[in-house]
Amino acid sequence: MKTMNGLRVALGVAIVAAAISAWAQDGASAQASAGTAVTASGGVTAKAARQANRALRRKVYAALAKHKEIDAGDISITAKGSAVLITGTVPDASQINTVAEVAKGVAGVTSVTSKLTVQRPFGQ
Repeated sequence: MKTMNGLRVALGVAIVAAAISAWAQDGASAQASAGTAVTASGGVTAKAARQANRALRRKVYAALAKHKEIDAGDISITAKGSAVLITGTVPDASQINTVAEVAKGVAGVTSVTSKLTVQRPFGQ
């Protein structure tokens, strides 16, 4: 009889432990699906990283817009982490360095790679 009671208690403890474990995992997956969770290793979720990249890209575009001497119509900005890649064309060679310097001055940017070229007029 004592053995049966011991088995019942052990089985009850196992069921409660499994239920608690399943409940904790459901809560973590709900947070992850909301895009606000941090991974077990302390990293940021993919959704949060994409949002941060978009925000940094918008900051760089906004900084370029403040400089009226820069024609940013054919410039493309890509942000990954805190690194920024600038591609496209500018009408004047002096704008290449100016664009890179403006991008470096944006808060959150640690490195800038510029692949800008000078736009050639048609027929040349």
